[in-house]
Amino acid sequence: MGKDGAQAPKRHARGARKTSAQTNGATVGFESQLWAAADVLRGNLDPGEYKRIVLGLIFLKYVSDAVDARRAELQREAAEGADPEDPDEYRAEHVFWVPPEARWSVLRAAAKTPGIGQLVDEAMSAVERENLSLKGVLPKSFGLPSLDKRRLGELIDLMGKIEFSGTRREARDVLGRVYEYFLLQFASREGRRGGEFYTPRSVVGLLVEMIEPYRGRVYDPCCGSSGMFVQSEEFIAAHGGRRNDISIFGQESNPTTWRLARMNLAIRGIEANLGARDGDSFHQDLHPDLRADYILANPPFNDSSWGGEGLHDDIRWKYGVPPPGNANYAWVQHIIHHLAPNGIAGFVLANGSLDATQSGEDEIRRRIVEAELVDCVVSLPANLFYGAAVAACLWFVARDRSGTPTVGGAGLRDRRGSILFIDARKMSKLVDRRHRELTAEDISRIAGTYHAWRGETEGGTYEDVPGFCASAPIAAVRAEDFALVPGIYVGSDYKAPEPAVAKQRVIELSRRLAEDLDRGDELAAAIRAGLRDLPDVSRDDSMQ
Repeated sequence: MGKDGAQAPKRHARGARKTSAQTNGATVGFESQLWAAADVLRGNLDPGEYKRIVLGLIFLKYVSDAVDARRAELQREAAEGADPEDPDEYRAEHVFWVPPEARWSVLRAAAKTPGIGQLVDEAMSAVERENLSLKGVLPKSFGLPSLDKRRLGELIDLMGKIEFSGTRREARDVLGRVYEYFLLQFASREGRRGGEFYTPRSVVGLLVEMIEPYRGRVYDPCCGSSGMFVQSEEFIAAHGGRRNDISIFGQESNPTTWRLARMNLAIRGIEANLGARDGDSFHQDLHPDLRADYILANPPFNDSSWGGEGLHDDIRWKYGVPPPGNANYAWVQHIIHHLAPNGIAGFVLANGSLDATQSGEDEIRRRIVEAELVDCVVSLPANLFYGAAVAACLWFVARDRSGTPTVGGAGLRDRRGSILFIDARKMSKLVDRRHRELTAEDISRIAGTYHAWRGETEGGTYEDVPGFCASAPIAAVRAEDFALVPGIYVGSDYKAPEPAVAKQRVIELSRRLAEDLDRGDELAAAIRAGLRDLPDVSRDDSMQ
């Protein structure tokens, strides 16, 4: 966490810069070629293991290139006493030390040999041994009989032509983009399972732009491959802030995805506490005492197997015991439980959470609304998520909505007694036959509306916009049985024409209809005349 005296980064005028989510994936020129080569390795491998193998290779290539680049620097500095063979000279510059036998040049030289799989496994073990932060993270399955060694060698040879060069920051950025491109492709291929480890970049970007994690503790209780953290760091950089102004805490229940998250953060040099291992946030809360300033999350939608039967008396259920058959309100309360007194959270849930009445969910929602915790609700467009046909929404909850200055230092408007509703279902653009993404302009408009409503000066002046946004008093929400569906409150953007205009339209439509009816009569008469001119077939002797 940053020092208490650190100043919040200067905020840019909204809409005047690119957001951190302007594109949904990476475009670095060679990614599709690399993906095609990697895809031939899949064979009969388990999808999770296949992801680890391919992304592990990319990671190994990057850290090896980074060592080569740092080694060249040290060789130039040798006259000043620098030792190119001293691992500490690398660690001091936040470069992972890769022993000589584990470097890419050695692997590429042996790429076409039968023992390449075992050689890569040994290289992965060597890198973990020399870098304790990577212990248990890297894959060591390259020697499996199910992995085609010829194709593995071809992939290693192809990857050898790609250089993560330039400055360390530039090389890291290229790697990060390649890594994200692969995660996107894996999510697209895996259907429903893809959504378990990948949240679309534009959705993460909107969450980040809405809650603005400038400084403090950032937490994601179901962090997937760590996309929330990566884009939080990008947000800070875009606003001139310092990455050490935030501390990152996360948790992931899937062991393969937890390792992907660790690698995703490691390649970007982001320090984070994801726990010593994977763990279920409900049954193995790895950060029980954490009170986070910012929480971002995309929990599994409508999870019916979260094991709620054994947590009936849990301290987190302050607003009611969530039903065992659906974890939505367990996630809402887990997030609220981990919020600091001035904290704010933004998270994704299935649309059903907004008006569910089963098993006491409506009562839990009522208590949360009455407790003045719900700040904003956004309806999202369809087809944003990989493998999830369920319509989704964003919840934003805040512990203190009285206008107390936030962690970043900005004074806000007292929002108690009202909730902002935004209907963004008509936004987004199509990126392929099945998926859509929010554009930079969409994100800017939604986030700008929220910040204007909160009273932040650069957000502009807030006004309700029919069909898009409305600031509804809690009394109105109460009248709707605490349903939080934005469409109920924002209304329609349809505008009835002026009476004189409407009358003129009716006259014009009536004239056109009369003309069409006259043409119809003329056409019917012509058809009848044509029928009369036809010969009488029944009296034609030639047909006998």
